[in-house]
Amino acid sequence: MTTMRAAVLPAFGEPLTMREVPLPEPGPGEVLVRVAACGVCHSDLHLISGEWEMLKPITRLPLIPGHEVTGTVVACGPGELEDPPLAPGDRVGVPWLHSTCGACEYCLAGRETLCLRQQITGVTVDGGYAEYLKAPASHTIRIPDNLGFVEAAPLFCAGLTVYAALRRSGIAPGERLALFGVGGLGHLAIQLAVAQGVEVIAVDLTEEKLALARACGAAHTLLAGQESTAPIPKQIRQLGGAHVALVTAGSRAAYETALRSLRRGGTLSMVGMAPEPMALSSVAMVAGEFRIVASAVGTRQELREVLDLAARGGLRCHVEPAPFEEVDRVLREMGAGHLTGRVVLTFP
Repeated sequence: MTTMRAAVLPAFGEPLTMREVPLPEPGPGEVLVRVAACGVCHSDLHLISGEWEMLKPITRLPLIPGHEVTGTVVACGPGELEDPPLAPGDRVGVPWLHSTCGACEYCLAGRETLCLRQQITGVTVDGGYAEYLKAPASHTIRIPDNLGFVEAAPLFCAGLTVYAALRRSGIAPGERLALFGVGGLGHLAIQLAVAQGVEVIAVDLTEEKLALARACGAAHTLLAGQESTAPIPKQIRQLGGAHVALVTAGSRAAYETALRSLRRGGTLSMVGMAPEPMALSSVAMVAGEFRIVASAVGTRQELREVLDLAARGGLRCHVEPAPFEEVDRVLREMGAGHLTGRVVLTFP
């Protein structure tokens, strides 16, 4: 076989097209992965739509998107240095962080997500909306044997992202977390926070997603956008205010509401990437001594911890499998806000 099927983005804002493209060949230190599953992340939708101006200059076009990739190693290039080395038949995944230099000040300090020479799966290099994917062995992560490809795929971005964000926020057992956006990331954040002994207040625009939040352990659920009820910040302050407000929605309104929901000395944790700037009162920030902590995905070590946690039953992603050929339908439904949990594309 010299070609494979892939969903290709020809240009920003255009529909994905199914094409036969050349099968990639693994070079030195690389592996070729036969894709079994690939999660559909909201970041994919923003990227495909061309909403993220900062990523446009570095995005490879035409592009195969997708960065929550799981599958099986089928070939290894020369000079692989992993210990123990990957081999054909190994069950692995490829995350957003496709590669890093390993030598800069950020990599050496354990903050590889800030590496200036990083490559990004499904952005600067082709991703997992395809039958095969090549990736550096150094950043290809083994999947525990008792974790399936479909359930593991969203952990390579959604699970990792909220795991790292909660860690960086400094939230402690007994404190309150206000979560804005109960989607693919949000429902995992609830599980992780509850497991830490945190009281979770979940906020979303639909009752369906709030039902998912309750199923994941949220102590309180608040329906946003209802004029007949008190404003969300007031309702959260009546519960004592949020020690941490974690925003997984890519919405300016969600951020501005979250900031007003903090108790004094609270922390705004930024994960969702809104395409437009948000308003910020320096007077309110200083008076309340609020902190803002942004978090980008997570490191390889944090990813291994997430996978281990899921393998031990401590984290379960609400997934809906969909055939690879239906990726455009999935993206349309995501854009309309009709998805609950995480849709994962499956491959024969």
